[in-house]
Amino acid sequence: MKWDQQGDHSRNVEDRRGESAGGGLRAHGGKLSLGGVLLLVLFALGRSFFGESGVSPSGSGGVSVDQPVGGREGQGSGAPPAPGEDPDLELKKFSSALLDDVQEFWTKELARRGGRYQEAKLVLFSDAVQSGCGYAGAEVGPFYCPGDTRVYLDLSFFRELQRRFGAPGDFARAYVIAHEVGHHVQNLLGDSEKVERASRESHKLANQLSVLLELQADCYAGVWAHSAAQRDLLETGDVEEGLGAATAVGDDRLQKQATGQVSPETWTHGSSAQRVSWFKRGLAGGDMTACDTFAEAGR
Repeated sequence: MKWDQQGDHSRNVEDRRGESAGGGLRAHGGKLSLGGVLLLVLFALGRSFFGESGVSPSGSGGVSVDQPVGGREGQGSGAPPAPGEDPDLELKKFSSALLDDVQEFWTKELARRGGRYQEAKLVLFSDAVQSGCGYAGAEVGPFYCPGDTRVYLDLSFFRELQRRFGAPGDFARAYVIAHEVGHHVQNLLGDSEKVERASRESHKLANQLSVLLELQADCYAGVWAHSAAQRDLLETGDVEEGLGAATAVGDDRLQKQATGQVSPETWTHGSSAQRVSWFKRGLAGGDMTACDTFAEAGR
């Protein structure tokens, strides 16, 4: 991707790397609106978090965490690494520039439709973090918390995305962040709250609603990608990287890798084919109204 390097210090990035999460990794009844890459890391650890170990699906693509979720408690020095000593400096710069670009797009897009976009924050952390949705370890992957309107990201996830799951490239990383900001858009529009409420009223529909919310966030990521292409920010191979990332995080692929079996009734994010399809839909037309996964499911 092509970036203006002057835009690599976003006012919306909070660098909490080096801070200790403290007190062990336990959420206190909070809700995590997890991004499309949650299960990737969970399965990388050989776990199957489908209603087990105190983790159960809920609306907004989220989970209720009542028990420790594992991982290491942050034992940092209390400050992020200095630029000259930061091994992830380029990833930080990229994430910062990407965040600003995605949010600038949604600011204009919602304004064009008579709405108002409120910027989210991106929190960089190491090992574990305390969010408005409770404590979480890095193994849950990138996630969005509607309670404090922040996206949480351990930059080491990007290395896992490339090394262990074969989804390299800057556009694969862009897909991750754009998907999480897509959850923020859903939160601003009230869709996340509607799904959460419907999931509480009908637990049988919780997984299905979670899948629809995640696929819509994939489509929103594609809508932003369409804008990036129109502005000549994409390079040869970028779209393929994004599609590769969407494929890598399909529930069916992750289940097959982890257990050798596929159980569609337990999906919370959608299959690889579904994720790719909805991302491509947003990418093709750049129209967020084409991302109504809920209407599509009701037909």
